[in-house]
Amino acid sequence: MKVKAIYKSHVLRPVGDLDLEEGEEVELEIKKNIVKRTYGLIKLDAESIDEIIEDTKYGSQCFRDK
Repeated sequence: MKVKAIYKSHVLRPVGDLDLEEGEEVELEIKKNIVKRTYGLIKLDAESIDEIIEDTKYGSQCFRDK
């Protein structure tokens, strides 16, 4: 089961209802948004950003040849 939740005031609350029994134990795997984890990690000029966007959108030449 995949569930979205919001963390507020040190409590993780599911966004919707869960199909669980009262007191049932579960295991969680927390994944953060990739943008939040990587924001500001590297500084790039506008030209480099445009090149990355183009390669991502259409696939870079090195991947097309494989």
